[in-house]
Amino acid sequence: MKAAGIVLVTATAIGVAPALWAQGYPVKPIRVIVPFGAGGPADIYARYLGQRLLEPLGQPFVVEDRPGAGSIIGTDIVAKSPPDGYTLLVMSNTHTVNESLVPKKPFALMKDFIPIAPINYSDLLLVVHPSLPVKSVKELVALAKAKPRGLNYASSGTGTPYHMAGELFKAMAGVDILHVPHKGSGEARTSVMSGQVEMMLDAITTMAPTAKAGRVRALATTGLKRSNVMPDVPTVSEAGVKGYEATIWIGLMVPAGTPRAVGTGSMPSSRKFSRAPT
Repeated sequence: MKAAGIVLVTATAIGVAPALWAQGYPVKPIRVIVPFGAGGPADIYARYLGQRLLEPLGQPFVVEDRPGAGSIIGTDIVAKSPPDGYTLLVMSNTHTVNESLVPKKPFALMKDFIPIAPINYSDLLLVVHPSLPVKSVKELVALAKAKPRGLNYASSGTGTPYHMAGELFKAMAGVDILHVPHKGSGEARTSVMSGQVEMMLDAITTMAPTAKAGRVRALATTGLKRSNVMPDVPTVSEAGVKGYEATIWIGLMVPAGTPRAVGTGSMPSSRKFSRAPT
């Protein structure tokens, strides 16, 4: 995790800590539920944030990965937790997508949770297994059109940002590629690296090292501007799918009813919610 990614998480830590400390909070370890698989952006940033907050708050942040059902299992655990500020939820745009895709949930996002702070906002990286005979987005699109439903793309689960990014790519590129959902982005990444699945869109913060090591081939990034993490890689838009853009964002929430002093009162300025990395 480099550059702007670290800056944003650090800014969040700085913004949250003083407000909480002023209220004499916390007096015991804080549980952080990540409703996604280990090794994904949410897991990585949650652990980094916990490290940054340990010193100013004086209590450990215990990160628990509770993946399953497109984030619903872990999210429901937090919804049913005491609203005392000692159980936090790491959320992403998966949660807002689920509001439309999954009408029958054991919780209501806007009713049962209060937002605390943003953590990260970044582009994705479109990669393929090195054995796939394509070196550009245009070649990938041409191959997919020549082999309808002959290619597969991995995601961290139905309704996740990676799934939505894949479906958007299919729609805008006019191709038919099969979706293969996994229990988390780490598992999906492994499937692509092993060649079991041909391609995926993953957060640039977690996929860039794998691409730079040559274990996958990077074709494009998903922002409207090139990423400074991989400046030689074109955007999907400039590579042929005009206007394409997809991002992932991650933030913190607490159960509804959490006292303002340890909930919304700790929210840092929205100016700290900047793009990371670019």
